[in-house]
Formats: sequence, structure tokens, C-alpha cells
Amino acid sequence: MSSLEQEVGDLLRQKGLTLGVVESATGGLISHLITNVPGSSDYYKGAITAYSNEVKIKIVGVKPDTINKYGAVSYQVAEEMAQGGRKILAADICLADTGIAGPTGATPGKPLGLFYIGLSQKGGTFSQKHNFKGNREQNKLAAADVALSWLKQYLLSLEV
Repeated sequence: MSSLEQEVGDLLRQKGLTLGVVESATGGLISHLITNVPGSSDYYKGAITAYSNEVKIKIVGVKPDTINKYGAVSYQVAEEMAQGGRKILAADICLADTGIAGPTGATPGKPLGLFYIGLSQKGGTFSQKHNFKGNREQNKLAAADVALSWLKQYLLSLEV
């Protein structure tokens, strides 16, 4: 039985596309899963773990105004992370995440387990909002899983 990350890798290889990742709340977990697949260097460009706002701004290119206006955990930041990562990593597709893994960090309107996943590709940039209910590790795993699942669905939707 193949894993989700193996299926994503097979699809990327079949379609001749490359992938990059910009991670915040998952802390490198998505990258770890992708690189567990033998031969992932065929399609995987790399990752930026942009945990601090400073790295999101100075390295990835998230606008300071975006963070100030919407907060680091917002769909706007997830989308800017995905766009910036796609450019910096020279990848066809870039996944990004930002969220509140827990057990602390919740604010009014932004509960523990809130994550935004960004996906950027040549046709546009999109985001998804998710609310996970686990502990810190479970929330990080859930976010990585939904990011890879979304990428798989996106790849399956592409014309060959």
C-alpha cells in the first residue's frame, strides 16, 4: 500500500512538476514526509521553515502590512507564503502552512488548532482554513496530511 506522500510524488513525477514548501506551524513535517519517499529529489526543490514573522517577511517575502493587518495565522499570510516560496524555490507548486498548533497561542477569533494551508501554482494561489481538535503533535500531523491531500487532489485535477 502506498502512502499519501508516495502518491503525491508519483503524480508530480508523472506530470513533470516540481514542489516547494514553506512551513510555519508544521515546523518541517511536510518536508520530512515528502523526503521520506525514495527518489523525491526528482521533483522536490526544498523547503523554508518560516516559523518567525521575521523569516516570513525577510526570507519568504510576506508583507509586514499583511501580518500587521490580518495576523500571522491568516489565509492572506498562507497565500503570500506559498507565492513567495514558489518564487524563491523556483518550484512549479508551493504548499505553505500557518497555524496555532497549541497548547497555547489562541486569541479571540483564532482558536487552538486553527490552520491555513496555502497552495500556489502558475494559475493562481489559493488557501484552505482548517480547525483541528488534537494536541500539538496531532494538529501538526493533521495539517501536514490535509496539505498533502489537497496537493494530491489538485494534481489529479490537472489535465495530462
